[in-house]
Amino acid sequence: MKLLILGRGKTGSLVAEVARARNHEVQVAGAVENAQGAALTKENLANIDAIIDFTSPHAVIGNIEACLRANKPIVVGTTGWLAEMTRVRSLVEKSDTALLHGANYSIGVNLFYDVIRNAASALKHHYSGQIFERHHVHKKDAPSGTAMALRSIVREASGTELEITSFREGEVVGMHELVFDSPHDTIYLCHDSKSRRGFAEGAVRAAEWLPGKKGFFDFKNIWREL
Repeated sequence: MKLLILGRGKTGSLVAEVARARNHEVQVAGAVENAQGAALTKENLANIDAIIDFTSPHAVIGNIEACLRANKPIVVGTTGWLAEMTRVRSLVEKSDTALLHGANYSIGVNLFYDVIRNAASALKHHYSGQIFERHHVHKKDAPSGTAMALRSIVREASGTELEITSFREGEVVGMHELVFDSPHDTIYLCHDSKSRRGFAEGAVRAAEWLPGKKGFFDFKNIWREL
């Protein structure tokens, strides 16, 4: 495949590395190359099979819109645009292409979602709950997209809205913890990312899955098909 990676940060650079290792032809565009969407014209995207976005919350919506105008599928790894989700879904559904987004592309985190979905029943048995998330000081959004996804899963499973506490410390890759507490015991559930490579590999595999699809997809619903 011919992939265009948007973003030259730590994760975007690793996505490009993983994509090349999986024998894809890779182009990379950072903020300079993609100023005012310069890298995302129909002409520039003519030979691109899919785009992977790991940029920033303020840039991602413009990138999505440009890809939809060019009828090119896009994998969105950027978080922090939840407020625009409904509008973007509507744009995708009116288009002739596909968008796949994910709060987290790590297979381990998506397995963790399943654990949390089952554990949320504790809230129906006199437990209280809280979500903690820790990330590096450079992360621009708080709470993290993963923490927001965890809260949504717990809400759907139990009807309870949990508080999220966020920490930004050093170079922490990403740690998410749910604590269920009762007068008799405490349950600790934790996922701790050792590196960004799990995110990168998941995003590239998502891009491999996307061509030929149409519609709005969430990684947590399709990762088992990869």
